Amino acid sequence: MGLKVQIFLLVISIRSVVTRVEAYNQDFAPLKSLLDDWNSTLSSWISSNPCADNWEGIGCTNSRVTSIKLSSMNLVGELSGDIQSLSELQTLDLSYNKGLTGSLPSSIGNLKELSTLILVGCSFTGLIPESIGSLRQLVFLSLNSNSFSGPIPPSIGNLTNLYWLDLADNKLSGTIPVSDGITPGLDMLVRTKHFHFGKNQLSGEIPPQLFSSNMVLIHLLLDSNQLTGSIPSSLGHVQTLEVVRLDRNSLGGPVPSNFNNLSQVKELFLSNNKLTGPLPNLTGMYSLSYVDMSNNSFDASSLPPWVSSFPSLTTLKMERTSLQGEIPVELFSLSGLQTVILRNNQLNGTLDIGSSHSNQLQLIDLQYNLITEFTRRAENNIETKTIILLGNPICEETKTTTEKYCTIQQSNISYSTPPHNCKPASCSSDQISSPSCKCAYPYTGTLYFRAPSFSNLGNSSVYIPLQEKLMLSFNLHELLVDSVSLSNATKNLEDYLLLSLEVFPSGQEHFNRTGISWIGFVLSNQTFKPPPNFGPFFFIAAEYSHFAEVSKQTNKSSIGIIIGAAVGGSVLVLLLLFAGVYAFKQKKRAERVTKRNDPFASWDCSKHSGGIPQLDKARCFSFEELKKCTNNFSEKNAIGSGGYGKVYRGTLPTGQLIAIKRSQEGSRQGGNEFKAEIEMLSRVHHKNVVSLVGFCFDKSEQMLVYEYVPNGSLKESLSGKSGIKLDWMRRLRVALGAARGLAYLHELVNPPIIHRDIKSNNILLDSHLNAKVADFGLSKVMSDADASHISTQVKGTMGYLDPEYYMTQQLTEKSDVYSFGVLILELVTARKPIEKGVHVVREIRQTMDKNKELYNLQGIIDPNFGLGITLKGVEKFVELAMRCVEESRADRPTMSEVVKEIESIMVLAGLNPNADSASTSASYEVASTGSGHPYSNESLFSRSEGFPPAKLDPQ
Repeated sequence: MGLKVQIFLLVISIRSVVTRVEAYNQDFAPLKSLLDDWNSTLSSWISSNPCADNWEGIGCTNSRVTSIKLSSMNLVGELSGDIQSLSELQTLDLSYNKGLTGSLPSSIGNLKELSTLILVGCSFTGLIPESIGSLRQLVFLSLNSNSFSGPIPPSIGNLTNLYWLDLADNKLSGTIPVSDGITPGLDMLVRTKHFHFGKNQLSGEIPPQLFSSNMVLIHLLLDSNQLTGSIPSSLGHVQTLEVVRLDRNSLGGPVPSNFNNLSQVKELFLSNNKLTGPLPNLTGMYSLSYVDMSNNSFDASSLPPWVSSFPSLTTLKMERTSLQGEIPVELFSLSGLQTVILRNNQLNGTLDIGSSHSNQLQLIDLQYNLITEFTRRAENNIETKTIILLGNPICEETKTTTEKYCTIQQSNISYSTPPHNCKPASCSSDQISSPSCKCAYPYTGTLYFRAPSFSNLGNSSVYIPLQEKLMLSFNLHELLVDSVSLSNATKNLEDYLLLSLEVFPSGQEHFNRTGISWIGFVLSNQTFKPPPNFGPFFFIAAEYSHFAEVSKQTNKSSIGIIIGAAVGGSVLVLLLLFAGVYAFKQKKRAERVTKRNDPFASWDCSKHSGGIPQLDKARCFSFEELKKCTNNFSEKNAIGSGGYGKVYRGTLPTGQLIAIKRSQEGSRQGGNEFKAEIEMLSRVHHKNVVSLVGFCFDKSEQMLVYEYVPNGSLKESLSGKSGIKLDWMRRLRVALGAARGLAYLHELVNPPIIHRDIKSNNILLDSHLNAKVADFGLSKVMSDADASHISTQVKGTMGYLDPEYYMTQQLTEKSDVYSFGVLILELVTARKPIEKGVHVVREIRQTMDKNKELYNLQGIIDPNFGLGITLKGVEKFVELAMRCVEESRADRPTMSEVVKEIESIMVLAGLNPNADSASTSASYEVASTGSGHPYSNESLFSRSEGFPPAKLDPQ
């Protein structure tokens, strides 16, 4: 027995040696080549094994280097072509190293596994290599703020998985490439959501072929180039757009008449071009918050009526746009209006800003117009606003020249994060007192917001959510950050909002290199999501020279271990061969038995063989991968628990946040059932359905990996637990999103899927408060296309359960319709389906009177809507719910009919059914709840089942 133990230990020892030598042979040499080209003091890059010895900035999987994250490491030199030898590399982030120069090696195109390439804020020059189009796995390409020159490589059009494309702030020239049947182009990037090409030297026309209706583009940034010609009408087909910046070019001709199709656009910049013709008609673009059309050659006209119809408008700039006539007083009644700049026009008559204008209104600049009178009201509180009428007739009269509004008034508005209820510390000359009043060396830099929706830079309330989101993002990645400070809010010449950022370390005076590189990565790869009103951003870090050094190692001991183990292995090689043959036979015998009983035996994730081709876009994870991205499934990353098991938050090497549903012993399905569930979920792809990122069946585990949905469940919002307050219009949007998700499952998935557990716990809200249907643990597939129902044991949640399904055990899509009807009533009342023994459906039926106002439901409707609020369409919404909960399934509508009905209700309420939730209403209010996780104990995976009723989830 002792000999067997010795043999086992020796095998382990030699396997370790082999692993270390392999790592040396495959990845050590190219990394050493990189280091030799950089003037760097990376203190841990001295041993022979980058994976086993935890080199700074290096991430590994199965002893192969898969990520390099070295942002803000003060690297100096060039990027060696030897990087191509890192064949398993998935992430490369060298951002904020101004000392990195030279051109990108064309051999970078050999990194076939690369999904993230970030080189923000370096000093690279030369052409972007055409070989970049060979990186077919690339999702994130960010080369902004360098000195790249020459044309945009057409080969980028081959990157069909690309989500983020940022080439801004370089010296790129030439035209925007589009495909011609032989050569690829950017029009092929229909999945890309971000085109950031501003601050370059691009010329020629914007190709009409660049845009199409099947694109999902949300940010189009072409500002500060040399583009000519007209704005193509095809741009009006991209109805997903939220930010459009075409300013500071030489674009001419009229604005396309279909421009107002872009109903989701929030920030629109057309200024400083040569646009002609009539002022564009923006009627219907109700999401607009920031409009700048200054310095164009439009036909003379009065201020168009649409300027007073945008409920979210904060900023209107129309300088030098040939405006004439009087300014309508209705403009100043917009509740969120902050800035109006209409200088250098021919506006005349009397300026009257009314008495019901926004409390946020700060600046009205009407210099050099023809204003003759100014109506002042006592309630206007003029002293709190900056009004400039210099250069108007009213200021040429002797009696008014002394008025404040006849001078240029300098604004000294600024913001700086205040201390957190403490007195700032007295620090040494090179340290700074943090908001927590501790002296430290912060990581500093500048945040550039390319299209903020606000213009009142002194409004402190807009910066507090930004600070909170920054801290949340750092905490989610378990970074040792004590606090953040924002200051020096300014606008630059491109209308970018600049904010100085200081990030302070926790528990120490300075960061180590690992902490800095991770903070840099969070900011460079857009893991941090700012509040919606800040828009797209990038970060440029200042040099950090206060690293906390880690203890240095020598590579002598590593080499000695390798040599000693190798000698020992040579002495016992014959014995190992004998033991190996015996072990091999035993292993083969065990594998044959396991394979017969394992439904996953044919699923070879590494080769995508066997059953894997049946899956669509679902990744097979190893246990070690998920263990690593959750910090060994630490309790800190646990975000929910229930009868099925636990859900953990994790972070993939790409920076993507995920939610991992891990079953516990005793609650796992059979292997065949788990396999069937994976195959079903992998076919589901819809914006209103939580998507499956992947799965794990390694080491007897059963884990499903979902996209991370940040704002928790609908139930938490309705109950007040999440702190998110949903007004009437947002509830309509949530209902529409959930209905669309269900209609997709019933009618567009082949074969159809019946969810079987629709409830407010299983409707999650994303960062824009869009609804996503979640938890398919009880779902059934209608595999027989001709079948009218599925005969199955009753499972579901008490209160939402279809009574006809309960009585007959026959499941149909109409069972989901019933549950959805209960969900609608929950949205209206914010009550649980069953409270104090009374079902909400019965209570509504008994109370409802169509001959009375609000159908006599005032005492049941959620009081959080507020007194005096007009709930347009609420009666029709309740009627729809009652049709959904008819006792006979034949009397219930289909989900596609429900979708159409909700859309018509939204139109009645003055909403655009195709706009995102967070882009059409005022910013949602989040209260401090003390909860660090968006998932409750039941959301995402809560499973309730059983028959008879005693086993049903009581909610």
